[in-house]
Amino acid sequence: MTRTADVVVVGGGAIGTSAAYHLAAAGAGRVLLLERADAVGTGSTGACAGGFRHQFSSRINIELSLASIPMILGFSQEHGLPLDVAQHGYLFLIREHSDWDAFGEAAALQRSMGIDVRILTPAEAAEVAPGISQDDLLGATFCHDDGIADPAGLTQGYATAARRVGVQIELGVEVLGIDVAGGRVVGVRTATGRIGCPIVVNAAGPWAGMLCASAGVELPLEPIPRMVVTTGAFDGVPARRTLVIDAATSYYFHREGDGVLTGMGGRNEKASFDLSVDHRFIEDELLPTAVRIFPPIEHAGIANMWAGLYEMTPDRHPIVGEAPILGLYLANGFSGHGFQHAPIVGKLMAEMIVEGRARTVDVTTLGLDRFASGALVAEGHVV
Repeated sequence: MTRTADVVVVGGGAIGTSAAYHLAAAGAGRVLLLERADAVGTGSTGACAGGFRHQFSSRINIELSLASIPMILGFSQEHGLPLDVAQHGYLFLIREHSDWDAFGEAAALQRSMGIDVRILTPAEAAEVAPGISQDDLLGATFCHDDGIADPAGLTQGYATAARRVGVQIELGVEVLGIDVAGGRVVGVRTATGRIGCPIVVNAAGPWAGMLCASAGVELPLEPIPRMVVTTGAFDGVPARRTLVIDAATSYYFHREGDGVLTGMGGRNEKASFDLSVDHRFIEDELLPTAVRIFPPIEHAGIANMWAGLYEMTPDRHPIVGEAPILGLYLANGFSGHGFQHAPIVGKLMAEMIVEGRARTVDVTTLGLDRFASGALVAEGHVV
C-alpha cells in the first residue's frame, strides 16, 4: 500500500530541516522529511565550519545573507532553543593585486547595500587577528557582523521546531528516486516502499544530482571533497572566533575549543563522493600553508581530521526554484554557503510552494534555466 504526504523533503541537513519547518509553519499540509542517515545534520552540514557572512561579491548572495543572518542571530529567541553564535567577524587577507581590486569592488557593493565592511592595512589586520603573517600582505577586508554558529545546533533546532508544527521526520530512509507522470511529481521511491506526493523538495546536498536524474532532470553540480583539521591548545591560539581567510589560497581558520579549526581548497580538486581523509594533501599543502599564514599554529597538535563535500555549481551560486518537472523544487548547489543561507532558503521554499512565489528575496536569477541561457553571475568569494 502506498503512503501519502503533501510534501516530501529529501535531505536532513540545514537546508532540508529549515524547509520542512517553514513549509509546515506556512500551512503546506502533511510534510514528511526523509533522511538516509540515522540522524539529521550528519552530511555536509555536519562537516562544515559554521561560518556566516555578508562579504560576498554578488548582489544576490549578499541579499540572501541580509535575510538569513538575522534569522540565525534571532533563532534562540524565536524558537526557545539553544544555538551557539559568536559574531566576531570575517577577515579576508589579500596578498595579490588582482584580489585587491576585486575585493575593493566587492566592498563597495557591500557598503552600498548597508553592510559595515572595512578595508584594513596589514597592521590593522594583525590587530584583528594577532599572529597572522604580514609578509606580502597588501591589506584585508573585515566585517564585524559576520561570524560563526553551531551547524548541529541550527539543524537539530530546525528539526525540533519542525516536529513541533507537525512535520514527520523519518531517519534511515534512503530515497531511491522520484516518480513522475504527465510531467509532474507523483511520488518518491524509498528502500522501504513508495510514498505518493505531489511536491518534492530536493535538499539532498551533494547527492541532489543523482536524485534529480531519476526524474530526468540534470543538475550542473559536482561533489568536491574538502579536508578539515582541528588542533589542540597552543601558544598564540586566537582569543576570539574571528574567521580568517587567505584570499589567494582559500586557507581559513577560526578558534574552536582550545585550538583552531582550519582547512582550504586544493589546487587540483576533482569531483568525488570519497570522504576518506587525504593525508597527503593535509601534510603537503594544508599544514605548510597554515604555518605560512598563521605561524603560531606550527606548535599545535592535530586533534581531529575529516572530509566533507561541497556541492559546487559552475557559477558558485545555488539553484533555488522549481525544476522543469511540476512539483519538484530545488535547493541545491550552494558551493559552501548552504549552512548560512539555510534559514532564508527554507522560508523561500515555503513561499514558493504555499504562496506561489518567493516573496522575501527575489531569487528568479537562481533558477536552473540560467545554465541553458548563459545568464551566470560568478561568485568570487568562495571559501
